[in-house]
Amino acid sequence: MSKQVGILSTALTTVAAAAFVLTWSSGFLVAAIATVDVPPTTLLAWRFIPVAIVLVLITSASGSMRGITRAQLGTQAVIGLFAQFGYCASVYGAIAVGITTGTTALIDAVQPLVVATLVGPLLGLRVRGAQWAGLGIGAAGVVLVVQSQIGGSDAAPIAYALPALAMACLIVGTFVERRAHHQPPVLVALTIHVCVTAVGMTLLAAATGTLLPPASFSFWVATAIAALFPTLAAYGLYWWLLRRVGVTILNALLFLIAPTTAIAGAVLLGEPLTALTFAGFVLCGSGVAVVLANSRGASDELPARTPASAHESVPGTF
Repeated sequence: MSKQVGILSTALTTVAAAAFVLTWSSGFLVAAIATVDVPPTTLLAWRFIPVAIVLVLITSASGSMRGITRAQLGTQAVIGLFAQFGYCASVYGAIAVGITTGTTALIDAVQPLVVATLVGPLLGLRVRGAQWAGLGIGAAGVVLVVQSQIGGSDAAPIAYALPALAMACLIVGTFVERRAHHQPPVLVALTIHVCVTAVGMTLLAAATGTLLPPASFSFWVATAIAALFPTLAAYGLYWWLLRRVGVTILNALLFLIAPTTAIAGAVLLGEPLTALTFAGFVLCGSGVAVVLANSRGASDELPARTPASAHESVPGTF
């Protein structure tokens, strides 16, 4: 029976990982397609406002917020401010000024190497030599995947600081979450993150005079897609997988975002897809496989906890 449960658990994690890659990649495409005629601040504000309302209603009705301390609330607010508000505002800003989806994804995909460098001093974790090799292979694959897209943008050089800022914000949010000893369920954490982001995006849109949404049907379709996939699905899976498989494995999966985005960008946006791109796909997949094959389990990736907080670090549920 335990073997069957283990198989089901592995299958669930695999499906969740695949869904995470697809839904996270969709965020880059939504940003490129939906902000052609609409300011990114408008789309971002209305992407998060309805989701925040729905999540507050769900958590209130289910009683999920009971027992959440002010300290937990404050920690999750900080995580949301960086990992969701800062990340999304920077990504949308980058694509809005003309940086291609592939190039944005490339800079974003450098995150695993930065995280692998920092997990030692910040979390007291060890990345094995084979995992470093896998991360290096994956990084080489990412570079190949978007090589043909670099230089295809008219954006000013300073604009490339935006995707780098997005990467930095997600890293900060991820490490704050890993260092938190009292973690609420994923649903509660996501609700707090979305509410903080909705407030921030509303203020940003109001300050720039872009809060009023257009009446077009296409805008609301794009908003609904952005709310369901890059927001609810992608971010929910990110935090769930972080608790289930650990920071190194999750960041290895981020290497798959660039090739996935490149394929979708070629189909939907006409961005280049060459033999060099396919060679990059092979390297990305190989790098992720090396990291996963040399990871004994989630316990290797989690920081040491006190007995009381260790109980709370069990993967949350939606």
